[in-house]
Amino acid sequence: MVGQAAALVSFVESSALLDDLAGVHVDPKAVERSAEALGREIAQDERGLVEPGAPSAPVMYLGMDGTGVPMRASELVGRAGKRPDGSAGTREVKLVTVWTAEGRDAKGIPVRDAGSVSYSAAIESAATHDTDDILSAFAQRVEREARRRGFDEAGRRVVLGDGAAWIWSMAGELFPGAVEVVDLFHAKQHLSDVAKAVYGPTSDLGRQWARERHAELDEGRLDELLEALRVHAPTSEEARKSSGYVTNNRERMRYPAFRAAGLCVVIPRAREADRAAGGVREILVDRPPPMRQCREL
Repeated sequence: MVGQAAALVSFVESSALLDDLAGVHVDPKAVERSAEALGREIAQDERGLVEPGAPSAPVMYLGMDGTGVPMRASELVGRAGKRPDGSAGTREVKLVTVWTAEGRDAKGIPVRDAGSVSYSAAIESAATHDTDDILSAFAQRVEREARRRGFDEAGRRVVLGDGAAWIWSMAGELFPGAVEVVDLFHAKQHLSDVAKAVYGPTSDLGRQWARERHAELDEGRLDELLEALRVHAPTSEEARKSSGYVTNNRERMRYPAFRAAGLCVVIPRAREADRAAGGVREILVDRPPPMRQCREL
């Protein structure tokens, strides 16, 4: 009960909830110690117990992502970051998620199957050098989760990511032949960032520009999209970066073809990953999060 509360809210809030709902007084520090101990047990089990599963659907999806998590100052000493002074305020949690989407909504868009989503997340490195004899810690985590879910045995495997090179490198090494798709939310966010950089964060003209670029992306008109970006590239670093992003990921942005094949083009988000805290800072859940589904945005 203490662990469940601590996974959802802060240690102080967990203490208050336990007192209010169960009539049990647990000091916030005791909640923290219990959560950390449970986290260490979960981490040990996750690494040591891998029972290969069978695919739960003909098409299975695996997503990889990273999200910044606020940390105590003592754990950020000496780390470079994005603050004005160059220091870090967060560390990046790497996340792998596996799910299925056999259902369809009224418009025929894939809908994530209830209860099909699993997550595994930790603050781990994804870097593997050519001279390394073993996979990176995060690559091993991805491999374990894929084996548990039967992803590697599915008839069709789809890997989604935000477009980062390390994701496609890992996907190619672990899952050769899988379909690779840039998460549509991330792709559109890049274009929205260009609009804000060029026209200002509150500009109606910028919002209209972003809507037009989103439509081009949705409809597969990537040549037109790239031309619109090149117009602003000479004066906007954001536009230059976005142009390279689209060019490098063009084959992974064939959204009309992916939709025609009945595939998801967005990654379910794990709110729980943002709550990673404690000594181990690792979360394993198997329930759908209250966030984005496999529908178009």
